[in-house]
Amino acid sequence: MADEALFLLLHNEMVSGVYKSAEQGEVENGRCITKLENMGFRVGQGLIERFTKDTARFKDELDIMKFICKDFWTTVFKKQIDNLRTNHQGIYVLQDNKFRLLTQMSAGKQYLEHASKYLAFTCGLIRGGLSNLGIKSIVTAEVSSMPACKLTSYFLTNVFSSYLSGLVVCVCFLFLLLRGHLKC
Repeated sequence: MADEALFLLLHNEMVSGVYKSAEQGEVENGRCITKLENMGFRVGQGLIERFTKDTARFKDELDIMKFICKDFWTTVFKKQIDNLRTNHQGIYVLQDNKFRLLTQMSAGKQYLEHASKYLAFTCGLIRGGLSNLGIKSIVTAEVSSMPACKLTSYFLTNVFSSYLSGLVVCVCFLFLLLRGHLKC
């Protein structure tokens, strides 16, 4: 229990520190979220390396995502993902109905706009873990009601398999940019 409280406090201070040290332009351009995601990426790489050193190789991407949802998530957040959905074409949606990093915030609608900065580290955590398992991905987060969140992972290995898929990626990036999930 004490290690969970320390992790929550550390995460909150990390988010606060990145935003306090940033200049106004960095906050507006999304550089703070990028910094937090990059921190999570590096931590995710290290954790996956440690957690998988004694496990057998994964047979496919679905096995990898099951590992992320059960073992990885349980070790980091003390619970499994509530729901995993896929289209079997490289898009996976992870649903956590009581996400630990958002439970400390009020459930009011006024805090929804601040949720993204508390999810950036986790997006990087997943992306870094997948990267160390050989999967390039884009991970986005969405919160419609607190403290539930949806994390969507777009696997780029399947998408870049053909020229036509490359065109689909361009359209997906534009769609994500327009929806505000990605920032340039």
